[in-house]
Amino acid sequence: MKETNYLEKIKTAHDYLCEHTNFRPELALILGSGWGAIGEQIEEAVHIPFSEIPYLPVSSVKGHKGQFIFGKWKGKTVVVLQGRVHYYEGYSMQQITFPVRVFQLMGVKAMIVTNACGGINPELYPGAILLLSDHINLMGDNPLRGKHYESLGPRFPDMAKGYDPKLLKAAQKVAAELEIEVFSGVYAAVSGPSYESAAEVNYLRIIGADAVGMSTVPEVIVAVQGGMKALGISCVTDMPSEDSDEEVTHELVIEVANKARPKLIRLVSGIVEQIDL
Repeated sequence: MKETNYLEKIKTAHDYLCEHTNFRPELALILGSGWGAIGEQIEEAVHIPFSEIPYLPVSSVKGHKGQFIFGKWKGKTVVVLQGRVHYYEGYSMQQITFPVRVFQLMGVKAMIVTNACGGINPELYPGAILLLSDHINLMGDNPLRGKHYESLGPRFPDMAKGYDPKLLKAAQKVAAELEIEVFSGVYAAVSGPSYESAAEVNYLRIIGADAVGMSTVPEVIVAVQGGMKALGISCVTDMPSEDSDEEVTHELVIEVANKARPKLIRLVSGIVEQIDL
């Protein structure tokens, strides 16, 4: 039996979604840990679980519902990924970025990707919002590694401006108008799932990381190759330090993100409303 190749899998998933919704999104949002409540803001919402979509991996992480939501929000036609799958769950880079490929085929122009992260920059604090200006890929892999498909984009995409400067500036403007404090900085992605050692935190600080997490970077790389603009937003949930007596746990991450929920929703809502696609 002929093996289904990557392009055919993307098209099969795309076609399934198109059969179950008439929405053709222009903007995609990926909701990380603690960000899931944003999905409840979508109007005329159509929910499609990951488990029903051909070839789509299913999240095993607590707090990630694992569904596509299509609908309208602030005058935009959107698709929301409520939850994501992670590299540390044992999936390949191609699998965890599979939804972004589907976005690409659907004609999505821009993607807002969110996450919960550990703060490295001492100016940050639990509950702070970090707008990503750049990233450092320390995951030990790249989603573009392997067979290249010309239709998906260039073999060697330029990541120098992977986080669209215009979207970043627009997000900063919205935050100022809403009087929400935000920071801008560099996000380092590691494979996880263990949290960082004290020496690793010190290393990350030395190489210029402002925050650290276990997602986002593969999705942004694929989005950029696919011609989509990307905006990254992190909610700082902990400040890993050898001087801290507080143990970092997934439950702590979710708790802090939930406390920050009202301002996260206000900020993203304002960005979606004012974003120019």
